[in-house]
Amino acid sequence: MEMSIENLSFGYNKDVKTLHDISLEISGPGLVCILGPNGVGKSTLIKCMNKLLKPDAGRIIVDGQDISEIPNKELCMKLGYVPASSWDCFSMPVVDTVLIGRHNHQKWKNTKEDYDIVYRAMKLLGIDHLAMRSFNKLSAGQHQKVCIARGLVQETEALILDEPTANLDVKYQVYVTEMLRGLAEYNDMTIIMICHDLNIAATYAHKVILMADPGVIHKVGTPTEVLTKEIISNVYQVNCDVIMHDGHPHVILGHAMSSE
Repeated sequence: MEMSIENLSFGYNKDVKTLHDISLEISGPGLVCILGPNGVGKSTLIKCMNKLLKPDAGRIIVDGQDISEIPNKELCMKLGYVPASSWDCFSMPVVDTVLIGRHNHQKWKNTKEDYDIVYRAMKLLGIDHLAMRSFNKLSAGQHQKVCIARGLVQETEALILDEPTANLDVKYQVYVTEMLRGLAEYNDMTIIMICHDLNIAATYAHKVILMADPGVIHKVGTPTEVLTKEIISNVYQVNCDVIMHDGHPHVILGHAMSSE
């Protein structure tokens, strides 16, 4: 997938802009991590990418076509989306909740292929034993895994995830991010995820997009290019050191800088 964002601006009201004149190129397979402090517009940006929000200015081009001109169903075949958290209170079993992700592929009934894809995704995330458990009786972490599985079964060219490791313990934060990188490489997919853990992004991302206040792109590049002591201190307002470990930058955080 090739995505070009040109001079994008968005505000939830006319007086305050959340995104300011953003231009960005995302191309080819790989895991792309969007980083930045709270409130800089990371979730707003990805919602503009998949037409959940309409920009006030600028445009987004996917594979040479303005997304405003792509029918929603066609766009959903290109771009999958997993929200930060799901407040869906489905009373249905987990397997049927994940099956919803196959909607754009289905005809008049579910097929064996649909169920095979669903069970593969659940097994990959270690939730196949929850197949017949009611979704609304799961823990927050289990909810998150089900939502990721529902995104994976869409089998799109690109997948956009809003904090997919939220509510997961350290083991599964690492597992899920490693899995997403593997999927990007093995399936030639573009996977874009919002991440708050600098070291997980440093270890697994092919490309990092660092956003900063007030809703701008501060730096784009490889983890080594973006996650430097100077840049992190400037954007996050924390003292830190950055060392290289196994070929990746590793951030050692210090004290927050004084606001005075």
